[in-house]
Amino acid sequence: MKKMNLPNRLTVIRILLVPFIMAAILIKFPFHDMVAGLLFGAAAITDLFDGKIARRDNLITDFGKFADPLADKILVISVLVCFTAIGRCGAVPLCIIIFREFAVTSVRLVAASNGKVIAANMWGKVKTVSQIIAIVAIFVLQLIRDLLALIPISEAALAAIGGTFNIIGHVLIWITAGFTIVSGAKYLIDNKEIINDM
Repeated sequence: MKKMNLPNRLTVIRILLVPFIMAAILIKFPFHDMVAGLLFGAAAITDLFDGKIARRDNLITDFGKFADPLADKILVISVLVCFTAIGRCGAVPLCIIIFREFAVTSVRLVAASNGKVIAANMWGKVKTVSQIIAIVAIFVLQLIRDLLALIPISEAALAAIGGTFNIIGHVLIWITAGFTIVSGAKYLIDNKEIINDM
């Protein structure tokens, strides 16, 4: 059996971290959001390095081409589903993001079946970066709230701060949903010939 190379191992690690991130978000224990944020950060770092290492060392494989974007989608959507469950993300932006991923993946699969490879465009990268930034920011805001709860502060003030942070988080998610719409529309327009042939 062929040994898995380093970039592919990093991709697999990213997928394996997902259930632990979800558990840390949903199970309430002291500083659980900090744990979830650190795990998410570690997963995001694997995404940064696996592609760079694969290109640098000429380790690009069919498994990597398939698993790397899949791992990204699993990571981001899983976290956003958990955020939706606890009120940090609305159902509408979550559905927008999921719909875009299904639509783009469907076009990519059709193209692949015809021997065509569709490269990611700039807007797709902006979308991914904006999603990661939004998620990290929400984790950081929650950590600040948890730290503020350790100092003498009234419950009303803490609730007001938490409410403000929650609004900021929702705005960030809507911003990334906007980038998601733009990137999806650009992707579909650029590949309308493939869609017309479907």
